[in-house]
Amino acid sequence: MQLNLEHPEFDYVLRGADGRQALVNDRRLTRSFIVAPRTLVEDWPAADVRTLDIDALAPVLALEPEVVLIGTGDRQGFAPAATMAACLSKGIGLEAMTNAAAARTFNVLAGEGRRVVAAFVLQGDATAG
Repeated sequence: MQLNLEHPEFDYVLRGADGRQALVNDRRLTRSFIVAPRTLVEDWPAADVRTLDIDALAPVLALEPEVVLIGTGDRQGFAPAATMAACLSKGIGLEAMTNAAAARTFNVLAGEGRRVVAAFVLQGDATAG
């Protein structure tokens, strides 16, 4: 069997994430962040998915996604219904999942060429949700 190393068609790959940290390419991040296939926004001020409003998602939506993944920490949590409704009214899907699941899903969707943006809530010793 022949094995070939494939290089992704995008700049940022999530190598793993939990509630406290994430590995983007070879860079370890310990503060909440936003990632798109070709953009990394560090130090996103989000601290808890349960309080995310549409203003907090402004830098995410500025990247013009078709789908937004919210990494909610070690446990799944959900954004307020009004925030979810605001995204849906713009034709943008919003999915909340653990950080580990969001990292895996981001890589799959980015590899498919989708306009995906993932926003990760990281909280040191605390978890969101």
